[in-house]
Amino acid sequence: MSRVGENFKLHEYILFALATIATFILCVCVGSVNIPLKDTAHVIWNSIRGLPAPQEISNAIILTVRLPRVMCVALVGAALSLCGGAMQGLLKNPLADGSTLGVSSGASLGAVIAIALDISIPALPFAGTMVMAILFAFISLLMILSLAYKLDFSLSTNTIILIGVIYSMFVSAIMSLVITFAYDRLKHITFWTMGSLQGSNYSNALVLLGALLIFGTIISSLARELNAFAVGEDNARHIGVDVKRVKLTILIAVSALIGVCVSIGGVIGFVGLVTPHMVRMIVGPNHKRLLPASLFGGAIFLMLADLVARILVNPIELPLGVVTSFIGSLMFVIIFYRSRKRT
Repeated sequence: MSRVGENFKLHEYILFALATIATFILCVCVGSVNIPLKDTAHVIWNSIRGLPAPQEISNAIILTVRLPRVMCVALVGAALSLCGGAMQGLLKNPLADGSTLGVSSGASLGAVIAIALDISIPALPFAGTMVMAILFAFISLLMILSLAYKLDFSLSTNTIILIGVIYSMFVSAIMSLVITFAYDRLKHITFWTMGSLQGSNYSNALVLLGALLIFGTIISSLARELNAFAVGEDNARHIGVDVKRVKLTILIAVSALIGVCVSIGGVIGFVGLVTPHMVRMIVGPNHKRLLPASLFGGAIFLMLADLVARILVNPIELPLGVVTSFIGSLMFVIIFYRSRKRT
């Protein structure tokens, strides 16, 4: 597998990009109403040139519904997969992903409170949920790291994981309590906790893109340090890596990305857990190759999962989080079985 990672070159990144573009086009064309590729391209091209569309129905479906939704799905998938790959490298735990710390649970709690109390910001309806999700993600991170620091000055991986699991259980209890007292918003909260990007718009896509560019760049820039973590924190420290600074930087960047994704798409599981494993089988464990490839892999995985959610039991739309959990759990069992069989 290491040879695969060493031989991974530019043309293979191009293949990943082409696969992502092909999946994107497929997801825009296919749905409850299938629109031919030629008509889809015609609508998008006319929109770019500012010309009126010949078919108003196709124009509305593509530009108002599908295009912004598929863009948001791709960006959320890329962000969650990148977070998962970084967390697995940082914690040296194949079961780690962005939710391992409990930050995802904290972001979910913030969003649930915003929905229950109908917190919003004028002119930006989704901003109230986003601000609360990001705020609670950071508060959760501060609480987890502070407690871990009190128990273990070195901020060891095992301590962080243990506290993250306990914190997630605690937050889950609080969420249940909030839902109990917000019965009139139960349907909205329940659907949101299942994960869905239905109704996403271009503003959501712009926010996701901005967050991914900022925090994704920070995470990707620490690929060399993540490679050093693979041989142990002590060895990484000996070769000049500021272990504590790198940990905090990655944890903060992951928390911010998760907060934005959760506020827009709800709770979408298994993307950050399964996709990096799949990508690692192709490109190897080198994070300089793994993290960029995870971006493409996560986008492809979530776009296909969203397509399944839209068309499997048409006209009913399944929650995206349910589909990813179902597919992800099966794929994880297969990946785990194959890895055990090799050993």
